[in-house]
Amino acid sequence: MKPPAELFDLTGRVAIVTGGSRGIGRAIAEGLAAAGADVVVASRKLPACETAAKEIEASTGRRALPVACHVGDWDDCDRLVETTYDAFGRCDVLVNNAGVAPLYADLPSVTRELYDKTHAVNAAGPFRLAALAGTRMAEGDGGSIINVTTAGSLRPNPDDLPYAMAKAALNALTLGLAGTWAPKVRANLVLPGAFDTDITKPWGPDNKARAGEINPMKRIGLPQDMVGVCVFLAGAASAYVNGAQVLVDGGLFRSL
Repeated sequence: MKPPAELFDLTGRVAIVTGGSRGIGRAIAEGLAAAGADVVVASRKLPACETAAKEIEASTGRRALPVACHVGDWDDCDRLVETTYDAFGRCDVLVNNAGVAPLYADLPSVTRELYDKTHAVNAAGPFRLAALAGTRMAEGDGGSIINVTTAGSLRPNPDDLPYAMAKAALNALTLGLAGTWAPKVRANLVLPGAFDTDITKPWGPDNKARAGEINPMKRIGLPQDMVGVCVFLAGAASAYVNGAQVLVDGGLFRSL
């Protein structure tokens, strides 16, 4: 049996993290690097990726490659995977974290453009990335796909319905992928609750405080709260975990 430290050691692994320049993705990318992985920091804006990559390299000593990628664009998804293999020759971990949740006044005001953009980034792009990376993982040494969705996909509200619908599609994708390339490639689902990120900025401090008050942990999540579960799912510690749905919500949705 491997000692616990080795089970969580990601040395020699390569991980792609979308939405990796800030928020939850930034924390996950640095956490994977701290565990020994080289990371690809992918996001729409290259300068933000470059800044995050430099900071990750400085704090962890691992290589961090910045790549501009609009996950809603399939050509960009193809290029991200190719760039990763060109640079590292492998991909062992794919974290589909990038997401958008555009605001709208009411359901009739949702435009086709808003709806299509929401589904492109939250569902279609992760599908394409998983299809490409998962196939190549299966042809190589195997790997782990981690899809970050939202607890709200299990109990959606009218004020974020297109987002919840798209994330629910990503939930379904994860369960399908868990049986696609197994046992070489595992796929698991992480469902955060309310987190203090750009998505919750429009809430304002009062609404964030109220969200914290109703949570058993008496606060909303912070990006670093996602690191441990993703490091676990990325490597040998979770070798028999496949198709799992892990709530990271402080216990708010515990009755589901």
